[in-house]
Amino acid sequence: MTTADVRRDERDGDPGGWRTGWTVFAGVMLIFNGAMAILQGAAAIGKDDVFVSTRNYVYKFDLTGWGWLHLSLGIVVVLAGCALFTGALWARIVGVVLAGFSMIANFLWLPHYPFWSVIIIAIDAFVIWALCTGGVRHGRGYAR
Repeated sequence: MTTADVRRDERDGDPGGWRTGWTVFAGVMLIFNGAMAILQGAAAIGKDDVFVSTRNYVYKFDLTGWGWLHLSLGIVVVLAGCALFTGALWARIVGVVLAGFSMIANFLWLPHYPFWSVIIIAIDAFVIWALCTGGVRHGRGYAR
């Protein structure tokens, strides 16, 4: 895309760079989120003493099982974050779905690591927002 094309898109009311920036933001945040989930999963699988569990929490699960879930979800989320850089519509849809799954997993992970879970839930919400508001590239310009 040349400078003239960008100027024409901006004249037509299409801030293409802004939308592309949000997709890049979402991709970077998904890669970061997935990497952190991989580390959470590895810590939960390797050493159960790292995490403190709340006694009377409604959703009681085995910590090692949660470790494997976070590890596998983290790998898939990193791959989805990398796929976002292709600009494909399917990658955006997969990114939204996986960010939603990550939100649910971290909500259920709250008794083990509450502060970090809330941060990851907020990052996932920003990722979903960024992927849902950005434009999809079709040739020159963006679909409206």
